Amino acid sequence: MTKNDNTPTLQLPAEWETQSGVMLTWPHQATDWKPYLNEVIPCFAAIARAIVRKEKLLIVCASINEVKTALGNIDESRIIFREIPSNDTWARDHAPIGVRLNGNPYIYDFTFNGWGLKFPAAADNQITKKLFESRAFSPRTGYRDMRNIVLEGGSIESDGEGTLLTTRRCLLSDNRNNYKSKTEAAACLQMIFGLKRILWLDKGYLAGDDTDCHIDTLARFCDPRTIAYVRCTDKNDEHFKELSQMEQELQRFKTRDGKPYRLIPLPMAEAIYESGERLPATYANFLIINGAVLTPAYNSSLDEVARSQLQTTFPDREIIGVDCRPLIKQRGSLHCVTMQLPEEFL
Repeated sequence: MTKNDNTPTLQLPAEWETQSGVMLTWPHQATDWKPYLNEVIPCFAAIARAIVRKEKLLIVCASINEVKTALGNIDESRIIFREIPSNDTWARDHAPIGVRLNGNPYIYDFTFNGWGLKFPAAADNQITKKLFESRAFSPRTGYRDMRNIVLEGGSIESDGEGTLLTTRRCLLSDNRNNYKSKTEAAACLQMIFGLKRILWLDKGYLAGDDTDCHIDTLARFCDPRTIAYVRCTDKNDEHFKELSQMEQELQRFKTRDGKPYRLIPLPMAEAIYESGERLPATYANFLIINGAVLTPAYNSSLDEVARSQLQTTFPDREIIGVDCRPLIKQRGSLHCVTMQLPEEFL
C-alpha cells in the first residue's frame, strides 16, 4: 500500500539527540523541600551549572532573584527565567514533552496529577501552558493541549525511531487514565507519539518510589540498540527477585531488526535510609545532554562503578557526577528534576 502523502509524521525524539536546553523547576519554601532547602538548593545549582556549560537552561521558579543568588557566577545569557507558581520540583513529570509533527517542534501538555492523586499538583499542572503563554519557547514551537490524558515524562523512554519502553505498573495504574487493558493504553500511546511498537516491563521496582515504577528509575535507552538497567546481585536485598526478573525480560526484548539489545548493567545503589524508610536511590536516573551525561552520585564506592559503565556506553560524552543524596530525600533523583527540550524548542 502506498503511504498517503498527507499522512502526518510524528516523532518522539530520543534523549541523546541534539537538545536546545533543559528545564528545571526550582525548590522554594512552599514546596516539600522546605526542611531541606539548605541541602537541595546547592544540588540544583550544581545541575544548573553543568547544563549551562553545554546548552540553554529554562528555570521555573518562585523568585528569579533568589535563584540568581544561588547560582552565583554563571553565564546568565544561556538561562531563561520564568516566575510561575509550582507545587513541587519534578520537572520530568510536569514539564512539556517535545515531539516533532511533520518535522516541526510541538510541545505536548499532558495532565500531571501527582502520580495518581497521591500529592497536590494543581499549580504544577498549569506550568506548561503558562510557559507557552509567556513565550518561553521558540516562535516555531507549537502547543498541543493533551490534558485529557495523564502522562508523566518519567514513565516513558523513546529510542527516537518509534520504539517506546515503559512499565505496566505505571501506565496501567489506578487514578491515571483507567485504561481497560494494555492494548487500549498501547493504542493511545501509538497514536499520540507515532509509535511503531512498545516494550512493556512487567517486573522491577524501587523501595520508596512514589511513581508506580517509572521506567527512568529502572531501565534507559542509550541508543536504539542499547539499554542500561539496574542489576541487583545481592540475594538478601529486597529488590533481588524483581530486578532479576526484569533483567530476564530485557534479555528477551529484540531490536526492530530482531537482534538482542546490548544490555549495560548498572549497580543497585547502596541502601540509604531516612527515618527508617529506604530511599529510591538509583543510577539509572542519569540525564543525557549535549556532549555529556549527568549521573547521580550517592557518596558510595559504587558511584565510580556506575560512572565507568556509563563512560563505556557514552564514550564521546563527558560523564559528570552530581551528589543526589538531597534529592532522594523526597523520593526522586537527577533525571526526575530535569526535562530535556529537543533542538529548536527554545
